Amino acid sequence: MIDKVVGSAADAVADIASGSSLAVGGFGLSGNPMALIEALHELGSDDLKVVSNNCGVDDWGLGLLLQSRRISRMTASYVGENKEFERQFLSGELEVQLTPQGTLAEKLRAGGAGVAAFFTPTGVGTQMADGGLPVRYDGSGGVAKASEPKEVREFEFRGRVRDFVLEESITTDFALVHALRGDRHGNLVFNKAARNFNPLAAMAAKVTIVQVEELVEPGQIDPDAVHLPGVYVHRIFEVGTGIEKRIEKRTVSSTGTGEAR
Repeated sequence: MIDKVVGSAADAVADIASGSSLAVGGFGLSGNPMALIEALHELGSDDLKVVSNNCGVDDWGLGLLLQSRRISRMTASYVGENKEFERQFLSGELEVQLTPQGTLAEKLRAGGAGVAAFFTPTGVGTQMADGGLPVRYDGSGGVAKASEPKEVREFEFRGRVRDFVLEESITTDFALVHALRGDRHGNLVFNKAARNFNPLAAMAAKVTIVQVEELVEPGQIDPDAVHLPGVYVHRIFEVGTGIEKRIEKRTVSSTGTGEAR
């Protein structure tokens, strides 16, 4: 379909079944597709395998799905802002695949580009390459499941020979994405820091679902301004510009008059 607009977030996620894999945009709480996350929470699907930079916080972002035990496996690069995540991981309730941030980004991009795997120097000489990184704990402080060793090869690169580790790309069943603006054909524009993992998540999925703050007609977005072409997008709907946007930590300083700024 050329016109990819659906009526609501609920309609957009209606076929995400239990056991599905998801790539979800966002960096911290910037660019989180909250309307889609909330709709999926209402749908009730569980045993979800989620790939995202982080898992939100306890009451926002992917943290909503985590609290309701909807996520069975999380692939992420940073998990430090979520107490429930820590509890579930250490108790053996949640499987976690920790991945370096740049490697995670490239695994998603490669999946979207049709690249099955790639070699990177990141992680060489660590458990990321050698194996043994905890994936699931047994609830008693022991490791029930650990990561497997990965292939390491020598390459001459930029005038020196060094080791590189083989990383497989990531593809998922669905992607949940937030964008500033999009048209009915699915061409997207992201705003500043929200242009983080959102385009990469969109590329990696079989079915990409997008919430946009502003929905426009085809031709109203300058082709040179398109960050992600509509070929990657399957469903799109408008959430409006008045949505709540949170940050993890608000830091203020004194102006010298006792007022915060």
